[in-house]
This record gives sequence, structure tokens and C-alpha cells, in this order.
Amino acid sequence: MAAAAPSVFLLMVNGQVESAQFPEYDDLYCKYCFVYGQDWAPTAGLEEGISQITSKSQDARRALVWNFPIDVTFKSTNPYGWPQIVLSVYGPDVFGNDVVRGYGAVHVPLSPGRHKKTIPMFVPESTSKLQKFTSWFMGRRPEYTDPKVVAQGEGREVTRVRSQGFVTLLFNVVTKDMRKLGYDTGPPDTQGVSGPSPPQGLPR
Repeated sequence: MAAAAPSVFLLMVNGQVESAQFPEYDDLYCKYCFVYGQDWAPTAGLEEGISQITSKSQDARRALVWNFPIDVTFKSTNPYGWPQIVLSVYGPDVFGNDVVRGYGAVHVPLSPGRHKKTIPMFVPESTSKLQKFTSWFMGRRPEYTDPKVVAQGEGREVTRVRSQGFVTLLFNVVTKDMRKLGYDTGPPDTQGVSGPSPPQGLPR
């Protein structure tokens, strides 16, 4: 008896929020959440998380290393609204208040395998010097009430922002039944997680 054709496909994502570069700041932590379309639904894992606070490394890179795990599985009937991960980085200001140090977003890679992404981060800016001084003095910097707005286009053209820092993400992506539903995301031999990456400094 022939097996029934699948009605949904699966997207399995694991990896980590690896590290960040924020030359002007230290003692930062990171929040992440996923944004996806109406036809998508999480079936396992966590849609959001918050990392530990980390300090800069003592080597020449001065990197902020989190190695904070990501593990989530989605199901969907079509690729429209492919998941994005939204990152928000926070840290203390001179008065000890937690303020946002950067927002960023990137789509989960379309093709199965191991992927490394570096995301440029940005922060909203006050529209006037008076507002900028007041927000600094009161310890209330401009920030989004809902970080998920970063993954959307509506209203972004009227927001003044400033680039600030980078965050590096590591993804391991596995898809299931996409080809059976008519979606081609790569050669058949890539329908899974690639092997471990070689140690740093060795040829790939």
C-alpha cells in the first residue's frame, strides 16, 4: 500500500547565538525570538530565549561570547513567511540601567546544512538633540515596544537608526518533505546537517 503524500513540510533549526562585536560596550546579554508567516507553526523547541550576561574576551578579538543554543522545529504548507530570527542586545548604561545596544534580524537559511551568519545591528535614534539628552539623563533610550517590528517593513522608513555592532549566528538546518511538496532547496545529498566544521586554521 502506497504511503499517503505529506501535507506539510518540516524545518528543523538548531545552532547558537555565538558571539558579538560591540567595541564600545561590555557586559551584554542577548534575547532572540522567531517571526514567521500565518501558515507556519512551531512543533518543538523554543521560539524565544534570553542568554547569560557576558564580558569581553581577554584576547585581541575582544569578542562577547555567548554560545547560546537555538533549537526549534516548524511545520508549514508553503514557504511564504519563512521564519526570521530577531535579536535584541542589552547592557547597562553609566547609571546601571539596562538599555538596548542593538537590534537585528535575518532569515533562517533556505538550504539545509551548516551556515554561519553575521548580522549588522542597529539602534533607534532620538529625533532631536533635546530628546537625546533627556533620554540619556533619564536612562530611557529609544527602543521598540515589540522587537518583532525589526523583521517587518511597515513604518521602518520613518524610523531614524544608527548602525552599532555585529552578532554572529551558527545555524544547522534540516528540512523534511519539501521536495515531495515540489520545493527544491538544494541537491538531494544536502537534505541534512553537514559534518562538523574543521578546527580553526585548518583548510576546509
